[in-house]
Amino acid sequence: MQLTGADIVVKSLEKEGVEFVFGYPGGAALHIYDAFHRQNEVEHILVRHEQGATHAADGYARSTGKPGVVLVTSGPGITNAVTGIATAYMDSIPMVVLSGQVMKPLIGYDAFQEIDAVGISRPCVKHNFLIQDVEEIAETIKKAFHIATTGRPGPVLVDIPKDITAQVAEFLYPESVEMRSYPEPATAQPSEIVTAVEAMLNAKRPVVYTGGGVVLAHAQEGLRDMVKTLGFPCTNTLMGLGAYPHDDPQFIGMLGMHGTYEANMTMFESDLIIALGARFDDRITGTLDNFAPNAKVIHVDIDPSVIDKNIKADIPIVADVKEVINAFNAELGRRREDINPSLIANWWEKIRAWQGLDSFWYEKSDTIIKPQFVVEKLHEVTGGEAYVTSDVGQHQMFAAQFYGFSDTHKWINSGGLGTMGFGLPSALGVKIAHRDADVACITGEGSIQMCIQELATCKQYDLPVKVINLNNRYLGMVRQWQEFSYEKRYSNSYMDSLPDFVALAEAYGHVGMQIDKPGDVEGALREAFAMKDRLVFMDFITDQQENVYPMIESGKGHSEMRMRPGSASLAE
Repeated sequence: MQLTGADIVVKSLEKEGVEFVFGYPGGAALHIYDAFHRQNEVEHILVRHEQGATHAADGYARSTGKPGVVLVTSGPGITNAVTGIATAYMDSIPMVVLSGQVMKPLIGYDAFQEIDAVGISRPCVKHNFLIQDVEEIAETIKKAFHIATTGRPGPVLVDIPKDITAQVAEFLYPESVEMRSYPEPATAQPSEIVTAVEAMLNAKRPVVYTGGGVVLAHAQEGLRDMVKTLGFPCTNTLMGLGAYPHDDPQFIGMLGMHGTYEANMTMFESDLIIALGARFDDRITGTLDNFAPNAKVIHVDIDPSVIDKNIKADIPIVADVKEVINAFNAELGRRREDINPSLIANWWEKIRAWQGLDSFWYEKSDTIIKPQFVVEKLHEVTGGEAYVTSDVGQHQMFAAQFYGFSDTHKWINSGGLGTMGFGLPSALGVKIAHRDADVACITGEGSIQMCIQELATCKQYDLPVKVINLNNRYLGMVRQWQEFSYEKRYSNSYMDSLPDFVALAEAYGHVGMQIDKPGDVEGALREAFAMKDRLVFMDFITDQQENVYPMIESGKGHSEMRMRPGSASLAE
């Protein structure tokens, strides 16, 4: 079958089972856009900014486990997309980005809207390709999807010159691809499993520490079985929330900079850390010099580059985390009589005492809305079943601390790159995939303005997400750092001129609400979520001075958390 390069691109996506492509047209990609117009199998979602396209594809991918697909043009099209590509790269999200490029004879001659897409994206993609011949398109796209979705997932860029999309070739889509430079993931050795389980059975102060890898690998069921069998405490990273139920008595809360007192102290005083699909990043460890000084470390990850990168592993296992957890469970089943709950009885007694501190406590108010209160009521109104996206800042941490996740793929946030503007476009990507589900975007008045133009996309495609704007008229996390570390010199963190968000939402054709009294919070949320066919923008006027606690400040360790004033301190 002879097709143009543009038709081959679209047919290749169809063969991969792609349902949606998020993009924005431009000159170098117009042959591909014309091919989209001539078919009905793959739906194109027109966003209002290329960054919005990448975040929407990202949200789609995180909530479905399928790769997100993006189509942009050359020059500013691809540079606008780089932030979203980097966001996906940092959080290991599968994504295939197709970018138009100037005609092949013009590459390197500073042509109109030319940019070295391969060079500029190299630091933030898992791999990238520049198509040199029309006959390469199908196989390259097959390779792109394979690389993006296997091993440690990530974004892959395919840059396609415009003249090649106009050329004609036979369409033959390969069933599989082989790449010598891309080996299959390693498999855990039986001896590694036995050694790790032996360490677990002899631990007196163990902790199971899981990250986004457990979510990506769909390993939550095996994790829950393992934790129950062992009787160990379990903590999740920001990216790992939902892998273990938030209300299970063995869950000790989120770990890290704004994690619970009990999770951080458990990690600090542990004698065995079982790290599953997590990479010991700085927001988790605090200062490395004082990290878990008496702990042996079992580190399981599919990516060998993260092993020993930040923390030395005593028992490293490079393999798929789901495979390893299942192997752990099989070995524990054989050794069930060797599991001794009394060995960790004193450990649990100590953890329960730490939990008694209630490190997420905040002072309720009848006169001013506390952001934590809004998130708690959101959980109550949605039954904890909503897909929740967030932007980045204090509101992100309040969402992580107070919503309470028990399912994977429902907490959608930019953890690694920390990208303001992520929340709304990722929410529309989630809603595209889950039309009948409640989708809430928790944001702030600073973050929402980064990609607020995607309200138009939500209107065009009838995507009734609910926007929860925790509006404290500050760049809240910046202000908090300035309060703690810069002697309250609030340099450029105050939002001196804000739009009327209600009027703005209405201008885009949506419903706007402003809520400024605590007594109106629950009613507004219930009213908004009852409007199943409308996007509702809820502008909650919140306490300007509220901070996120606990907090591990820069240069500090788990045992040096800053607690909320008035609560128990470490000295006590």
